[in-house]
Amino acid sequence: MKKDAAGHSPELCNEFHHAIELIGRRWTGAIIYLLLRSRCRFATLRDAIPDITDRMLSERLQELEHEGLVERTVLPDPPVRVEYSLTPKGKALASAMDAIGEWAHKWGGAKAETKARRKRA
Repeated sequence: MKKDAAGHSPELCNEFHHAIELIGRRWTGAIIYLLLRSRCRFATLRDAIPDITDRMLSERLQELEHEGLVERTVLPDPPVRVEYSLTPKGKALASAMDAIGEWAHKWGGAKAETKARRKRA
């Protein structure tokens, strides 16, 4: 492993690794992005996220709830409804999500790469 100028080997912070693996899971970023804008019902999240299945959305929401990022609220008024919202811990990701959004707009992601390849061809 390469060492830096001071002779230290790079290390990965365990907390950072856990956080980036959690947020980086497929669809998790989209769920957090949507919940930063407003509390949502399951169907609203499902309809807003392309290609996600009910099963995967359910799993991701359970993971986020287990990690303390998402809160599930059952509204008992007929008809019974379930809404999802971010906890304060989940809302604390707002600046990180904003930074990722700015990066995506600046660098364009996959869509911009496809356009650039078409222009070159």
